[in-house]
Amino acid sequence: MSIPIFIAAALAEIAGCFAFWAWWRLAASPLWLIPGVLSLIAFGWLLALVDSDAAGRAYAAFGGIYICASLAWLRLAEGVRPDRWDLTGAAICLAGAAVILFAPRGA
Repeated sequence: MSIPIFIAAALAEIAGCFAFWAWWRLAASPLWLIPGVLSLIAFGWLLALVDSDAAGRAYAAFGGIYICASLAWLRLAEGVRPDRWDLTGAAICLAGAAVILFAPRGA
């Protein structure tokens, strides 16, 4: 169940951060900050739902998912095609996240 939560959290974080980016860097209306803040609140709530014995481990595993979602945002929202280095780096990060998330843990 963690992966769908990580994906939803990544989208919420990216959308929230993009709202600030749009306001600050693209001169968008300050009204963009309202859904941005709400999205960042949703991000924090979603990430807290992950079933993990340690917050740091959940955040580390989330990192790989976040990187892949960021590249999807790059393509879909910004219209910039990720290059092979972007995709290679994302694959490496996703593999690392999988190790953290699915490793057998001893008692």
